[in-house]
Order: sequence, then C-alpha cells, then structure tokens
Amino acid sequence: MKKNLLPEIRKDYIQDKYVIIAPLRTKRPFNLERPQQKKPETKKKCVFCPAQVNKVKDRLTIYQHQKKEWLVKIIPNKFPSVSPDYPQAYGLQDVVIETPDHQLELEDLSIDHIANILKAYAQRTFEISQDKKIEYILIFKNNGGKAGASIAHAHSQIFATHFLPPHLFDKSQKQQAYKLEHNSCIYCNVIKKECKGPRWIYENGHVVCFTPYASMHNYEVWIMPKRHLDNITLLTDEERHSFAKILKHLLKKINQLGLPYNFYFHQVINDEDQHLYLKIKPRGNIWAGVEIGSGLIINPVLPEEAAKYYKQGLK
Repeated sequence: MKKNLLPEIRKDYIQDKYVIIAPLRTKRPFNLERPQQKKPETKKKCVFCPAQVNKVKDRLTIYQHQKKEWLVKIIPNKFPSVSPDYPQAYGLQDVVIETPDHQLELEDLSIDHIANILKAYAQRTFEISQDKKIEYILIFKNNGGKAGASIAHAHSQIFATHFLPPHLFDKSQKQQAYKLEHNSCIYCNVIKKECKGPRWIYENGHVVCFTPYASMHNYEVWIMPKRHLDNITLLTDEERHSFAKILKHLLKKINQLGLPYNFYFHQVINDEDQHLYLKIKPRGNIWAGVEIGSGLIINPVLPEEAAKYYKQGLK
C-alpha cells in the first residue's frame, strides 16, 4: 500500500484542532456527480430579484458604470439572529445580493463584478465597525441547501455581534503568543512554507492560494493577501481584483464537483494585527459519530490531491 494513502492525523497551523486525513475512504474526486447547470424553476416570487428588492431600503448599492442598474445591493436581513433591538443578542445582519440576475451564480460573474462584491463587503464592514459595541464581524456565503442556503438567488451575508466567539479569542491569543516568540506573523510564515510544497495552487503579485495542511473539509482552500493585512477594508483595488480572479476559478472547480460550499472572512475588531484570509469550505464530507463525539474530523481527500485538482485549467 502506498505510504501517501495511509491515514494520518494532522494538526491545524495554530489551534488545537485535529483532522484525520484518510484517502482510502473515498473514490477519485472526479467520480462525484455534477450539479444541475441551471437553477430549478420556482413558483414563488424571488425576494432578491429586482422587482422585489428594489422596494426595500438598502444599506449600500454599487451601480454599473454610468448606468442606473445596480450590480450589488446590501439590504437588512429580514429575519436576523442579532439586532440592535435585541439587548441579549446585540448586532447587525445584512444580506449581500451579488447580482440582479436570478440565473447567475457567483462563479458566473465577471472578475470585475466579483471585485465589486468584495468592495461592497469592505464598505459595509467599515460602516459596521464604527459601532463601538461591535466586537466581531463575519462575512460569509452559503451556497447550496446542504451549506445552509435558503434562497436560490446568489447572495452572501454580513454578520456582526458584540460577542466574540471563544475559539476566535483563543486563536487571537495564540497568534499573539506566536508573534512574541518568533517576531513574525504565523500566517506570513505559513505562506512562506506552503509556497514550496505540494499544496500550493496559485500566486500573483498580490494574493496566494493553497489547500491547508490539516484541511477540515474536502477540497478546502484558502486565499490570502501577500501583504500582512488585518481585514478586508484594507485591500487595494488591485488586491480585490486578484482575489476575484482566483475565487472565480476555485468556485468553478467546486461547481464541477457538484459540491455545496461555504466561504468566509473574519474580523476581530479589537485585534488589529491579524492576517486576512478567505476560507472556502466545500461540504463533501458528512460529520457523523466520530466528528460529533470526539471532535476529530475525518477528511477523505488529501489536500495535496485537492491542490492538483484546483491547478487544472488555471491560467
């Protein structure tokens, strides 16, 4: 039996999170069923299509150049889990409608359009961060029912709360402890280490992309700016464009696998020395008894094989 097919336990770069990489538990990745090419028809009116959403007071709108039509629109979440009106769950929750076209997915959009979505994220994140009560901001996307999506129109969300999740507080502390000991950012060092290895996918002058050593999900992949940036509001136009280019490619590859996915950016407001990343987590592996009972995650897809898959067709 080949050594690289034997299961092994891998630890996260910084936190006490462990994954069992078990490639013997899966078939080759290209045997997965492909998704439908078009969204199923719905009899109900889509609340995120222009006819409906144009009636809603927006938080922020980005328009097409010299045109009246909008490209990206941010509106309040109608059913928020956090709100300024909830004393015990203070926060804000917005919906980012990524395109007015109901038939398009994020990966179908142009690179410039995706860059405008990232710009909308940044502008709204900056506005939210001015609220002194907010401790944490999460930008996330659920694509597909198994990933938590409830409406079949391309959208993502911005979630902000006065409560900092304990695992992120722990992560922030570990990052600071590492910097005190090594006088450098752990994620800057991860980039230097991964660029020489088999999990490296892509880089240009602004961003890098790789599959993490201890991937918790099938085909998990990260995009990071080369510069040490704390949050999405600090990206330049060139960096947003670079993010958009590789993001479009990765989502197309995930779509070819027929997998739902989540992606997200974090921001811990009172820690201004983090390294920004976008984590994309396809939802191919089901967390069952081992994962729920022990906290150990079993991932049947080698990150090294996932990186090879993502490199295919990359320009």
